[in-house]
Amino acid sequence: MLTVDFTRFPVAAGDTVLDLGCGGGRHAFECYRRGARVTALDRNGDEIREVAKWFAAMKEAGEAPAGASATAMEGDALHLPFADDSFDVVIISEVMEHIPDDKGVLAEMVRVLRPGGRIAVTVPRYGPEKVCWALSDAYHEVEGGHIRIYKADELLGRMREAGLRPYGTHHAHGLHAPYWWIKCAVGVDNDKALPVKLYHKLLVWDIMKKPLATKVAEQALNPLIGKSFVAYATKPHLPVDAVDAVDAAT
Repeated sequence: MLTVDFTRFPVAAGDTVLDLGCGGGRHAFECYRRGARVTALDRNGDEIREVAKWFAAMKEAGEAPAGASATAMEGDALHLPFADDSFDVVIISEVMEHIPDDKGVLAEMVRVLRPGGRIAVTVPRYGPEKVCWALSDAYHEVEGGHIRIYKADELLGRMREAGLRPYGTHHAHGLHAPYWWIKCAVGVDNDKALPVKLYHKLLVWDIMKKPLATKVAEQALNPLIGKSFVAYATKPHLPVDAVDAVDAAT
């Protein structure tokens, strides 16, 4: 299940990609399939070891084209072990809501992104997330849980302050918001509740079979209750202030 829309955020063969806070690796795997040179980084060692196993399995199965490469490594998002301008593409999906120093993370991403490079940021959407917080303290009051809810303008403003130029946004996972509302209502750890089990079966069916009915339903629901807010931006070749001055002059 991808949150980033690669029709709006193209990744090409040979691109150097950093999937920051990669979790289970879903976006890293997609970039690897597209022929990119991928680095998947996360602070969770168990997840990184699992991602590394999947990279190896994909290579053995021939799922990645010649020239593609993939590395999984542990690391700190606030102290990235890469030189300036190292990557053509940076993806950070459903991570920034967990990190107290989100401005520091943005600064590090901008530092390692080359001028002209592209970045995708996804976070839980304000409205659906507020419902989850209202229904359940356990949803967010856990170690490593969500510590903030972004409004779209707030996130875009922070990206601009970091030196990025946003160029597009959308919402994703409209079918998933009701699932999390149900979980929050019956208990986030209560996976045996019948409504949770039934809705989970629906989501698995959607992911595995990709039926037209759920595709159309999600497209209709995304603008209304899409669980995630997705923003795309570029790093200008000149500092943002200089670019704005040139734009004003012309």
